[in-house]
Amino acid sequence: MSKQGISMEKVRSSAGLLHTKSPLRRTWFNRVFAVTYLIPICALMYHHCHNIITSTDQLTKRNTIIFLVADSILAFMWITRQAFRISPIRRQVFPENLTEDEREYPALDVFVCTADPYKEPPIGVVNTVLSLMAYDYPREKLSVYVSDDGGSQLTLFALMEAAEFAKHWLPYCKKHDILDRSPEAYFTLQTNFGFPETGAAAKYDQIKVMYERMKLRINEVVDRGSIHGYVTDEEVLRTFAIWHNTPGFTPKNHPTVIQIIMESASEKDESGDRMPNLVYVSREKKKSTPHNYKAGALNVLLRVSATMTNAPLVLTQDCDMFSNDPKTPLRALCYFMDPGMDPNLALVQFPQIFHGINKDDIYNAELREMLVNNILGMDGLLGPPYMGSGGFFRRQALFGTPVSHIPPQPSEISPRHVINKSMHSAEILALAHHVGGCNFEVQTEWGSEMGFRYGSLVEDFNTGYRMQCQGWRSVFCNPMRPAFLGSSPITLHDVLNQSKRWSMGLLDIIFSRYNPLFFGVRFMNPLQAFCFGHYALWPILSIPLIIYSSLPQLALIDPSRAIFPKATDPWLFFLYVFLFLGSYAQHLLEYVTFGSTAKRWWNSQRVWMMRSLSSFPFALIEYILERWGLSSFGFNVTSKVLDSEQSKRNAECIFEFGVPSPLFVPINVAAIINLWAFLHGIKQVITGNEIFGDVFVQMFLAGFGVLNCWPIYEAMLLRTDKGKMPLKMTFVSTFLAWLVYLISSSAF
Repeated sequence: MSKQGISMEKVRSSAGLLHTKSPLRRTWFNRVFAVTYLIPICALMYHHCHNIITSTDQLTKRNTIIFLVADSILAFMWITRQAFRISPIRRQVFPENLTEDEREYPALDVFVCTADPYKEPPIGVVNTVLSLMAYDYPREKLSVYVSDDGGSQLTLFALMEAAEFAKHWLPYCKKHDILDRSPEAYFTLQTNFGFPETGAAAKYDQIKVMYERMKLRINEVVDRGSIHGYVTDEEVLRTFAIWHNTPGFTPKNHPTVIQIIMESASEKDESGDRMPNLVYVSREKKKSTPHNYKAGALNVLLRVSATMTNAPLVLTQDCDMFSNDPKTPLRALCYFMDPGMDPNLALVQFPQIFHGINKDDIYNAELREMLVNNILGMDGLLGPPYMGSGGFFRRQALFGTPVSHIPPQPSEISPRHVINKSMHSAEILALAHHVGGCNFEVQTEWGSEMGFRYGSLVEDFNTGYRMQCQGWRSVFCNPMRPAFLGSSPITLHDVLNQSKRWSMGLLDIIFSRYNPLFFGVRFMNPLQAFCFGHYALWPILSIPLIIYSSLPQLALIDPSRAIFPKATDPWLFFLYVFLFLGSYAQHLLEYVTFGSTAKRWWNSQRVWMMRSLSSFPFALIEYILERWGLSSFGFNVTSKVLDSEQSKRNAECIFEFGVPSPLFVPINVAAIINLWAFLHGIKQVITGNEIFGDVFVQMFLAGFGVLNCWPIYEAMLLRTDKGKMPLKMTFVSTFLAWLVYLISSSAF
C-alpha cells in the first residue's frame, strides 16, 4: 500500500468511521465496452435471422437455426452478466472505532453444520468449532451450536473432547494473540515460535501434545466406528445412552438428540475466565418425513438456539470452513452497529476462500469470478447473495419482512423473546427437543416465509434471494486477511458432482414461481434480478457449449458441410473474431486486475467448459427425470477426506480422474471429436482438398478444443498413475464419439 493510501486510512480511522465504500475504477470502462460489444451481438443476430429468411438450402437453414439458438443463449447470458459490472464497489471496515464497552456488543449464535463423520472427519469439525469458540468476542455472549445431520455418536464424542481442550486452547490464543485459531492450521504453519515471555515455548509444546493426544483419541474412535469398548467412564457413557437405548437408531431414523456440552454460566477455562456455550444438536429424522437438507438443519438450529440463547446475530458456518481471523465478528459489527447503515440490513457476507489450492488452480477451486468479482458488483446494487457459510444474519430478518414481523409459535422462539433460564433447565430442554422434531414445521411458514428457505438444493442462494425480494439488504465484507478458510475438492469428479448439485438447485428456482426474471424483477432492482437470474440460468449454458464443441468439428470432418464464414469474407470473419477475443480479453483483464494470474484464468475457462459439457447437461436431464417421477435426486456430501496420493498429484497440478464416472463421458466424447476434426482438417489442407481460409474458423474451434482438452488426452493415453482416465471410460467415450459422427452424417 502506498504512503498516501496509509495516510488516508489513518484519516478515515481517526474520523471515527466504522466503514467506507468506494466504486471500482474501471466501472466506466465496463459500461463503454458493454455498449460497444452489444453492437456486434446485434449484427450477428441480424445475420442469423437474415440467413434463415433468405436461404433456400434446408441444411443451411437448419444449421443457422441451431447456431441462432446457441448464440442467443450466449448473448442473453452475456447481457445478464453485465449487471455485475454496472456499479461494483469495495468496502473497508475499521473495527478499532467500535465502542470499547463490550457490554454493548450483541450476543452471537454460531451454527456449524455437518452430516457424515466419514466424509466430513470429526477432527475437521473440531478444528472449525475451536477456531470459532476462540473469537475475540465476549465469551458470555458467544454460543456455538453444531448440527449433526448424521446423528453420529462419533461427532458428539469429538466435540466433548474439543470442549476439554478448549479450556487450554482459548486462553493460550488470547495470551499470545494467535491469529490462526484452528489448532491444525496453527501447528502446521507455525515454524518460528520466538515468544518473548518466559516459558512460552514450553507452553507451546504442552498445548501441542494435548492437541495431538485429542486428535489421536478422536481418530481412533472414528476408525473403530463406535465409542463402545473405547470409553469406559460411566458418566460419559450416559451421555450416549440414547444411541444404545433407541431401537433402530440410524442416521435417517432417530429421535432428537440435544447435548449441552458447555454452558458459559458454569464453565471456566484454566485462567478462570468464562467459556462460550457449546451445544450438540441432531434433529429428529424419519424416513417418511422430508428433512429439507441443510436448510432444514439450519432452521432446527435457529429454533433450538432461540430456546437457549436467542442471540440477535447468527453466523452460519460449514464444518470445513474454519475461522482465519479472530476479529471477524467485530468486522461484522462495523455494519450492524453503524447508526448510518441501512436499517434493513439483514446479512453481512464474508467471501468463501479455500486453502490447499494448487498454484495454477487447475479446478478453478477459488471460484474467483463467482465468489468475489461478481459479488463486488452485487454489493453495489442491493448486496451479495447468502453463500451458505461465512454469513452473519440479523435473527429478526429470518422472521418476515422489514415492515411485517411473522410471530412464530410458540412465542418462546420469537427473536424478541428474552431468555432468563439456564440452558439445563427441564423446561428449556423440553422445548428445545419439541422444536427439533421432524413434524414441528407441518402446516407452518417455516421454509417458505420464515427461516432458511426450502424448495432448492442451493438453500443459501434461495434464502438470500428471497430475503432481498422481501426488502432486506446485505453487504459484502472482504478484508485483506481471509475471515474463513475452507477445503476445496481435489478431484475432477468431486468438482463436477458439486457443480451438478448446484445446477439441480438452480433449476428448482428457475422453474418455480420465484424465477428471478419474472418474480424478482417485480420486487427488487431489475439489475439485481439479472444478477440472480444469471446464476440461476447457469445450466442452460450446456446448450451452446455442446453445439460449439461438436457441430463445427463434425462439419470439418465432412468437407461438404462448411458452416462458418470463410476468412476471405472480412465482415463476418472479423465479427466472429471480435466477439470471441472481446469476451475473452475482458474476462482475462478482470482476473488479472483482481490479483490472479493468466494461467489461473486459463484453467478457470477450461473448467467452465467441462462443467458446461458435463455437470450442466446431467443436471438438466436428471431434473427432467425427477419432475416426471422417473428418478429421485439425493443430496451427496462432498468428501473432505484427503488421500495422500491424490493430494500429491493435486499439488503437482495434475488432473485427478481415477473413478469410472458417467460425468467424464461427455467431456471425453468432445475431446475425441475435436482431436479427430483438428487432425482431419490439417490433413485436408496439406493434401489440398481444402483451402485453409475456407475452414480456418472451424479448425480454430477444433484446435481451441484440443488445447483445452489436453489433460484429458494425457489421462487417456500417457499416464499410468491411479489418477488416469479409467480404460472403460475411454472405450465407452470412443464408441459414443463414433456413434455421434454416424448419426450426424446421416442427419445432415
